[in-house]
Amino acid sequence: MNKKLATTLSGGAVLMLALSGCGGDETDQKASAWAKKVCDQWQPELKKIEASNAEIKRVASESVKPEEVQKTDSAAFATMTESYKAMGAALQSAGVPPFKNGAATQEAAAKGFESTSKGYADLKAKTDALDPQDKAKFADGLKEVAGGLQEVTKGGQSVLDQLHAGGLDKSINSQKGCQVAAASGSAN
Repeated sequence: MNKKLATTLSGGAVLMLALSGCGGDETDQKASAWAKKVCDQWQPELKKIEASNAEIKRVASESVKPEEVQKTDSAAFATMTESYKAMGAALQSAGVPPFKNGAATQEAAAKGFESTSKGYADLKAKTDALDPQDKAKFADGLKEVAGGLQEVTKGGQSVLDQLHAGGLDKSINSQKGCQVAAASGSAN
């Protein structure tokens, strides 16, 4: 009953993997220094997001009671709410990225993280409101949550698109702090 949610969540894991693309190109030292500030703050948040994704997948793939699914999903969404909020704050606290339109790109991406954070908060509220005692309604509710998760994931992809369009992708991708383990985030 929670498999669709886990499958949808895998899309979110792919979103985070987009940050871990191959760097390696020569990058401007100022951009690299800026990206290091951001990625060093993002690393613990990315790990929390990975762990939350793994927990949602775990309860989706095992035979667990609806109460445990609800508790696990709610906790994961709460963690993601805080992590995306922290990532947006880290982006702002790093200062304006040193490239053309850096301030606009930074602001748009920070707003995107805030929107993604709010999206996960909404999913948590919807998950908390489900009645795990009524298995049929609970399953239907999880389908609705999975649909909402697809929208939140699209918003997160929009953030990455902003950063990539701004030219930050090379600087960010080359930072160890922005790389996530492909094995734990792969969508299989």
